[in-house]
Amino acid sequence: MAETAAVSLITRAVELDAEGRYDESLTFYQTGIQQLLAASKGITDPNKKIHFRKKVEEYMERAEKLKSYICRIKEAGKFHEQIQIAANATGYGYRRLFGRLLDPMLTSVEVEDPYIRNHHQILNFLRFCEVLVNSEAQVKSITLLTGRDENPTQQREQHSKLEEIAKSLQQRNIALSVKYSSTLHDREIRFNNGWIAKIGRGLDYFKAPAGKFALGQFDLDLRQCHATTVDIFHTQYTKSADSAS
Repeated sequence: MAETAAVSLITRAVELDAEGRYDESLTFYQTGIQQLLAASKGITDPNKKIHFRKKVEEYMERAEKLKSYICRIKEAGKFHEQIQIAANATGYGYRRLFGRLLDPMLTSVEVEDPYIRNHHQILNFLRFCEVLVNSEAQVKSITLLTGRDENPTQQREQHSKLEEIAKSLQQRNIALSVKYSSTLHDREIRFNNGWIAKIGRGLDYFKAPAGKFALGQFDLDLRQCHATTVDIFHTQYTKSADSAS
């Protein structure tokens, strides 16, 4: 089973590598290599063991080249990766999409999304916050800029739900600041470790699950998506701006 899982991860790494999605590919290479090494410990056939060792060395060499390349373009402020999410595609939960961006250097996140208003949209924002909390990042502050519903009752419900999220985050020493704009159109997430993610549909790119007890109700990796485009950038400007402030 471990060997099968490792092969699946490496296969996906090679596919992403061929598509030019190098940062995603590197993550799959690293995880796949770890699982290949773990699987190789249980192999007793000498020939198969040699074959495994050669494959691991081959993938490690490719991963190191990708890592070096990514570092160079990040330092040059020219990193850009585009992910096309097809209609009805699965496997694009927030952890899988953003997890590789959430390193220990991350302390602050800014979310601009005009549609964190309805109940399911606020739940999506909560799920995104949960991914931040469960990552290696040391997030201390989250800023949300969104729009208001025109209905006064809906406005109060929106404010109340976001306040509840803020109180919950405060228990983990994370400050949530919510701001409203009536002219906001862009959807962007800025991480103060240099990463920027622009999503055509913002955080609301999931379709409703098939039923209350259907797969995907809680695990967003199993939820079908609307077609959308995700652009991920890395820029030195973010780092320099943060250090100057």
